[in-house]
Amino acid sequence: MSDIDAMASTPEAYALNPGKDFTRHRKISFKDLVLLPITMEAGTMRHELYKYFNYQEDTLSNSAYCQQRNKLAPETFKSLLQRFNSHFPPAPYKDKYQLMAADGCTFTFTRNPEDTISFYGPDGKSTKGFNQIHTVALYDLISRYYVNAKIQPIKKKNEFKALAELIDEYEHHDLMPIFIADRGFFAYNVFAHAIENKSFFLIRAKDKNMMRLTGSSIDELPDDLDISVTRILTRSASKKNRKQPDKPDAYRYICKAVRFDYLPEGSKDEYEITLRVLRFKITDPSYENIVTNLPVEEFSADDIKDLYNLRWGIETSFRELKHILGTGNFRSKKREYIEHEIWAKLILYNFCSVITQHVVFKRAKRKYEYQVNFTVAFNACHYFIRIKNGDSPPNIEGLIRQNILPIRPGRNYARQHRFQIPVSFAYRF
Repeated sequence: MSDIDAMASTPEAYALNPGKDFTRHRKISFKDLVLLPITMEAGTMRHELYKYFNYQEDTLSNSAYCQQRNKLAPETFKSLLQRFNSHFPPAPYKDKYQLMAADGCTFTFTRNPEDTISFYGPDGKSTKGFNQIHTVALYDLISRYYVNAKIQPIKKKNEFKALAELIDEYEHHDLMPIFIADRGFFAYNVFAHAIENKSFFLIRAKDKNMMRLTGSSIDELPDDLDISVTRILTRSASKKNRKQPDKPDAYRYICKAVRFDYLPEGSKDEYEITLRVLRFKITDPSYENIVTNLPVEEFSADDIKDLYNLRWGIETSFRELKHILGTGNFRSKKREYIEHEIWAKLILYNFCSVITQHVVFKRAKRKYEYQVNFTVAFNACHYFIRIKNGDSPPNIEGLIRQNILPIRPGRNYARQHRFQIPVSFAYRF
């Protein structure tokens, strides 16, 4: 709350039109305007306003709220997320690294054909069409909170660009970042951005990427591969322009359709990059391919496997973000306000996660190890943040401590890809 109070003391810094917006007294204060989207649940706008203001007769109208919300600058909630995170330094991995997972998550929102870069027309999924927005988030796997995000309309989705920008925006401190991502982020541009920012990366690769990178077919690669590969990237397809003609197999041509920020289009320069390439068997006949720049002296192949397995933490965080905190229950049709709501839920997630992790419970001798029931814990924290007007808060730590679940190792479930239609504004509770 202190961060919101600090922002409320200088509202002009977060106004879309400084010097004009937030200069007059309104029914809803700047503090409530920022806090309300964070605390909203799945109800309609009217229902949420009544709940927040304790069903008072003078509760502001939906229109009044929207008019005030429209005055907030796009970076308002991102700034609040960064303020909140600054109170909780990241937990280290091996005393000197910060594990950062990157992944994308798509949200469907209320049909708005006027927003052409997020709208898909009628197809097999929807008879009337639908809108979607894509979020690429950066998640601290040890501290269990979101660090940053890039939000893109679905037709402008570019995960390579998003991760490169997230790497550039990362604020270095005492810990060295290791960016971990799935195979959808394999790109020379991503590798180069991490290297140029003096960071480490660990990214899964498809078989076809491995073949292009190593110059060998998949059948020719050994079951356990851990090699260093140097490649020379160029924008020129002509062999005459090569500066190292004695290394023909090392060259990789980057066409103009592929983004590579360190070789502008038409450039005759070359970019040399050295990568560590690993391939290992998971289950017969499944293999995992990993490309990284982590030093072999400090990270063995088994360490690489363990690090990539930790990446699943961002997948479970998306599940909690969507289904426990109800991020998909938007109350807007315009994309810019959808972005506000996504940032607000990232803040709520971080708040709930930080509180949950600070709860200590007894680990009695049982068949299984136990963990916090995150559904109950997040709901309790969500309730806590809504309390105001001097109401006595419940014992949040006690509630979290009471609700734990066994960790049953070895469980696997096939991922289910299901298209979800956004819930109508009228049919919510």
